[in-house]
Amino acid sequence: MANRILLVEDHSEISEMLKDYLTAENYEVICAADGQEACSLFQASDFDLVLLDLMIPKISGMEVMKQIRKTSVVPIIIVSAKDTETDKTLGLGLGADDYITKPFSVVEVLARIKSNIRRAKQYVPQPAGPAILTAGDLSLNPEDYTALKAGKTIDLTAKEFEILKLLMKNPKKVYTKEQLYSLVWKDAYMGDENAVNVHISRLRNKIEEDPRRPKYILTVWGIGYKLGDFT
Repeated sequence: MANRILLVEDHSEISEMLKDYLTAENYEVICAADGQEACSLFQASDFDLVLLDLMIPKISGMEVMKQIRKTSVVPIIIVSAKDTETDKTLGLGLGADDYITKPFSVVEVLARIKSNIRRAKQYVPQPAGPAILTAGDLSLNPEDYTALKAGKTIDLTAKEFEILKLLMKNPKKVYTKEQLYSLVWKDAYMGDENAVNVHISRLRNKIEEDPRRPKYILTVWGIGYKLGDFT
């Protein structure tokens, strides 16, 4: 089955040239002349890649990309006459996978399309069974970030969820504050214990019956924290 490409380009000559060339290379190309049409087409069908001009009418290319990224990780290649480093950085920062500057070679466009589609298909996650983490009355679903205690939803922040997930995945391990900060915040620990302390305190208030006598998140004095024993 041919890979489907959504081509978003308001310049009719460029759009027709790319469509003819890519069709000859066995791609199915659907064209949109403005951002509004692009969003409608994307919502209505499945695509393997999006070729997106930034300077398009009605809805900007950047906004189209934001809308796509709310629901999809499909490869997006920006094709634009705007070639400043700021535009490239902004486009890639908003979720574009590649950036081609006009004027371009159709051979280069084809090479980039092949590369991005191949990369996307190579790393498609394989379906896996449920990976629900449990400890006592607590259960975490890392796939949809839901947390339950005795069947009732607990509202956790992203950092609170990651701390609890780390402890529940490694129930026998004691984590120092430095390790927690490094693994959850993904940053170098600068000796400021406040961030970890505050999140542990808030987390205990949400999951413990008595936060002053915690059963789920235990303090190992002089070292750090660990999950309570529920075996």
